[in-house]
Amino acid sequence: MFNMLHSIRLDYVSCVLTILGTILLGKRLWQGWVVAAVNSAVVCVIGVRTAQFGFVPANLLCIALYTSNLFHWRFKSQKQ
Repeated sequence: MFNMLHSIRLDYVSCVLTILGTILLGKRLWQGWVVAAVNSAVVCVIGVRTAQFGFVPANLLCIALYTSNLFHWRFKSQKQ
């Protein structure tokens, strides 16, 4: 199982998640924020694997923003 995880091309996974998240957000679906957050986590892993550590804090900030946007978009709109 661990060996299989090393063979996954995370750059392709990130590409697919970026396209999917953009489509979902373009359709105004809240699930797009979740996909975008997962993509940011994948980019963090890519950054650590390739020793490009600048990606990590930037994408952790993105995950926090996506969580905030999801909360405001999904749960605040239900109260109104």
